[in-house]
Amino acid sequence: MRPRMLWVGLAAVSLLSAQADRPIPRADANSQAAHAQLLAKAKQGRIDIYFEGDSITRRWGATDYPQLLENWNQNFFGWNAADFGWGADRTENILWRLANGELDGVDPKVMVLLAGTNNVGNRVPPGGIDAAAEAVTKGLREVVRVMQSKAPNAVLILMGIFPRNDNMDVMPEIDRINANLARLADGRRIRYLNINDQLADNSGRLHEGMMNADHLHPTAKGYQVWADALKPVLTELLGPPAKEDHAPAPTGDPSARR
Repeated sequence: MRPRMLWVGLAAVSLLSAQADRPIPRADANSQAAHAQLLAKAKQGRIDIYFEGDSITRRWGATDYPQLLENWNQNFFGWNAADFGWGADRTENILWRLANGELDGVDPKVMVLLAGTNNVGNRVPPGGIDAAAEAVTKGLREVVRVMQSKAPNAVLILMGIFPRNDNMDVMPEIDRINANLARLADGRRIRYLNINDQLADNSGRLHEGMMNADHLHPTAKGYQVWADALKPVLTELLGPPAKEDHAPAPTGDPSARR
């Protein structure tokens, strides 16, 4: 039985990798409730900067992480920034949310995308780094294509996947994906931004205080590094932040309100 169980497991991993560029919904009720929240959010206020991604993006502008939300407001107030990340999303889940209305009619001036770490996971891919990195790149390439098609006037800031130290063995895959992402940038409609040399050393080992105890999600200090890298680009594209902000109110994890 053990060889057969291993085969099933590897097949499941391979299937998930193959689906990285196809929209797939999250079936859990909490994710569906969050999707409804984000659909409503997309129709409120004014959104000049649209952040998309997974939990690393989500936590920054979420009501259930008040310290991080305070950092978000300190850095982006006046730029009408709105956070559309959702925790544990893979590229295929982000594609489903985009295909089902979360960017429709928003027309932002700038979009910021950080995603892909959940496709990488914290295990060395059984099929090899090259194949796994190409699958994740394919998914991110499709997310970029869909975001640009729905917001053709926006400049997309494409972030390199952040380093993670829950298993250092996955860092070569992340580096490979990031090298692929860098080649998507044209310097005009797609800007590539990689801050990993400020979060970690040359081997990918995180600097003290950048991530919390899971070695994956940034602390406020880590988010500030990200903000400091974004703000010169945002100022170039949008000018300095205004004294008023008209972004929709931040959302949070629906389950946190129960």
